[in-house]
Amino acid sequence: MTISSSSRKKGRRLRRRSIVLIAMGVIVAVIATVVTVVVVNLPDDLEIGRLSQKSNLYATTSDGSSRLLASFYDQNRVEVAFDAISPFVKDAATSGEDPGFYEHGGVDIWGTVTGIVATVFTGTTRGGSSITQQYVKNVLVQKCEALTDDTERADCYNTATEASPDRKLKEMSLAIGLEKKYSKDEILRQYLNITGFGGSVYGIESAASYYFNTTAANLTLPQAASLVAIVNNPVKFQLDKPDSATNGAANGYADNKGRRDYILDAMLEHGKISQADHDAAINAPIEPTITEPSTGCQTAGGSAYFCDLVVHTLRTDPAFGKDAETRLANFRLGGYQVTTTLDLDLQIAAETTMKENVPDTFPGWDVGGVITSVEVGTGRVLDMTQNKDYSQDPAVQATGDNYSGINYNTDLDQGGSNGFQTGSTYKVFTLAEWLNTGHSLADSVSSRPRSNWGTFEDSCNGPQSYPDFNPKNDSSSENGSYSSALQSTIQSINTGFIGMAKELDLCAIRKTAEAFGVHRADGNALEQGAASVLGTNEIAPLTMAAAYAGIANNGVTCTPIVIDKITGPDGADIPAPTSNCAQSVSTDVAAAMDYAMQRVMTSGTAASSYRATTPRVPMIGKTGTTDDNKDTWMSGASTKVATVVGVVNVSGDGRDQRTTYFDSGQAATARHRMWPDVMSVANEKYGGDSFPVPPRSMTR
Repeated sequence: MTISSSSRKKGRRLRRRSIVLIAMGVIVAVIATVVTVVVVNLPDDLEIGRLSQKSNLYATTSDGSSRLLASFYDQNRVEVAFDAISPFVKDAATSGEDPGFYEHGGVDIWGTVTGIVATVFTGTTRGGSSITQQYVKNVLVQKCEALTDDTERADCYNTATEASPDRKLKEMSLAIGLEKKYSKDEILRQYLNITGFGGSVYGIESAASYYFNTTAANLTLPQAASLVAIVNNPVKFQLDKPDSATNGAANGYADNKGRRDYILDAMLEHGKISQADHDAAINAPIEPTITEPSTGCQTAGGSAYFCDLVVHTLRTDPAFGKDAETRLANFRLGGYQVTTTLDLDLQIAAETTMKENVPDTFPGWDVGGVITSVEVGTGRVLDMTQNKDYSQDPAVQATGDNYSGINYNTDLDQGGSNGFQTGSTYKVFTLAEWLNTGHSLADSVSSRPRSNWGTFEDSCNGPQSYPDFNPKNDSSSENGSYSSALQSTIQSINTGFIGMAKELDLCAIRKTAEAFGVHRADGNALEQGAASVLGTNEIAPLTMAAAYAGIANNGVTCTPIVIDKITGPDGADIPAPTSNCAQSVSTDVAAAMDYAMQRVMTSGTAASSYRATTPRVPMIGKTGTTDDNKDTWMSGASTKVATVVGVVNVSGDGRDQRTTYFDSGQAATARHRMWPDVMSVANEKYGGDSFPVPPRSMTR
C-alpha cells in the first residue's frame, strides 16, 4: 500500500506534537518538583492587614435616627460576612477561577507551573493562580496601597506584581501557609471582599451596589456571573462604560457576556446550577444600574462645611492617630462610622434662613454669610453653614463666585479663613475684665468722645499711647460725658468701653478673652491695643460661639467638638475627641455678664432678634458692626445653645450694609432675621433656664 505525501506530513506533525507534549510533561514534572522543594523553604506567614474601606459620617435626625452626611474612600469597599454573599457568587468564583479550590492545599500545581513556564518564556505574568494565590497577591498589593509615601508605594507595588518566577514562588508559599491558618470559606470570603471590580470599586458588596444597585446577598445568577467576570480583567470586562466599542450597551456588553457565559458553563459543568438555570442566565441580558456612591463633603449639601471641619478633625486630632502619618494612613484605609454632633433640625433651619436672607453672590461685593451654633456646657457643634456652594475642585470653583472651599466659620488651620473682625461682640471680654477687677455694672465710666485718650496701661508691653485714636459712637445720643458699664453694654457705646479700658489693663483684657478660648483665626497672637477692645481682631465665628456658650455656662468654656462617636473597622468604639472645659471667669462674674447681656436682648441693640424669637426663653446677646458697616454680627445664647450669625465682607472693599439691600431686606438687618430663625428651633427643642442672679455688689 502506498502512503500519500499528505499522510506522511500529518504523521510527522502528530509525532512532533506528541514529543512536545511529552517534553512539556517532563518539564512540568521537573519544575513541579523544584517548586515543591523551594516552596517548603520559603516563609509561609502572611500578615493580613486591614482592608481599605469607606468611612461614613452621620448626623442625627429629630427622631434620634442617623442620616448619612457623606462617605470617603480611596477604595469603595464594604466588607461583608460569608453568609451575606449570594451562593451564586461563591460558586461562580470557584467554578470560573479555581474549580479545585476546595480540594487543593492552596496551590493548583498544574495551573501555577504552566503560568510559570509562560512567564519565563514570554516575560509576562500569566494566569493559573488559585483563588488563595490571587488573594495573597491582593493582600500584598493592599499593603502597598496603605503606604503614605508615593515612592515607597510605587516600589512596593512593582515588587508585589513583577513578572518573575521568584514572585510566583513566594506567592505559592504564602498561599500554602494561609491555608494552614484559615478555612476555605474564610479565604473565599476575604478574597471576595478584597478583589477589585474596576476603577475604585473593591469587594463584592460595593460591586453589587455600584453595578446593579443591590447587595451581595441579593445578586441573581447572571448578575453574580457578570461581576465575577470583571475580576478576570477589570479594564476589559467592567460594566460602567456603555459607549465602549467592544463592551458597550449597544452590543450587549459583549466582552463581559463572553466571560460571564464561560463562567455559567463552568458552573453547569461542576454541578453548581441546573441546565434550566444555566440556559435562563445565558439568555438574560446584561443590564447594569450604575449607582455612584456619595464621596466627599460636596455630597453633604448645605452641611458640607460642617463635614469639612469633621474631616479636618479626623486628620489632625491625636484621638485618630498618634502622628500626622498615622492619621493620614487611618483616613485612607477608612472603615470608620463617625457619628457627628450635627443636629439636623438646627442645621436645616440654618440652611433655610441663609438661603432666604443672604445671596451667594452680590454685584460688587464679595459677600459672606455665616451661621454656627454650639451646645452650652458640652462644646458640641450643632449647626454650621454659609452662603456658598462647597467645592474643593479648582475647576468647579472657577465656574462661579458661588463656589468656595474655604469654611468661613473656622480657623485657617481647620480649612477656614483668616477670620473676620467681630465688632462690638468682642466688648463682652472688656466687660468681663471690668467685673473681674471688682467694678460694678452700675459704676460710671468716662464716655465722652475725644481726640486723644492719653495713655493706656499694658502690663505686657508697658504703657501705650494712641494719639490718633478717636473712636466715634453709632449715635449722637451716645455722646454724653458719663455712662454706666451696664448702659454702655445695653447701647453698645464705643466710648463707654474705651473709658472702661482706660481704667483696666489692656493685657489683662486680652488674657480674659483668651480665657474664653478666643484666638485669632490666622494663628497669630491676639492684638491688645486700645482699638482691639472694639473688636478689630479677626476671629472665626465658631470661636465666638464657643465663647458665648461659656458666658452662658456660668463662665465655664468648652472647646468645640464635632464628633460624638467613632466605630472602627472591627466594630469596636474608638475614643472620640473630647471637649476641654475650663473656668474662664468666676460664676459671679458670669452671672453679672448674663445680667447685662439679657438687657441687651430685651431693651438694647439686640432687641430685634429677641422679639422675633419664639418660643422665648431667657437669652443673652450682643450685636457687632465693624467700621463702615462692612460686617454685621448677632451673637447670643440661651442656657442650652449659643448661636453666632454674621454677614461679612470676604475680600475687597466691601459694601455699607446699611445702604445695601438684599431681596429679603436691608443687609445690615439680615442677622436679626436669621438669628431668631435658628434660635427659635433651638428654644423649642432644647428649652432654656433662667440665668443665675448676680451678687448685688456687681449690679448696684
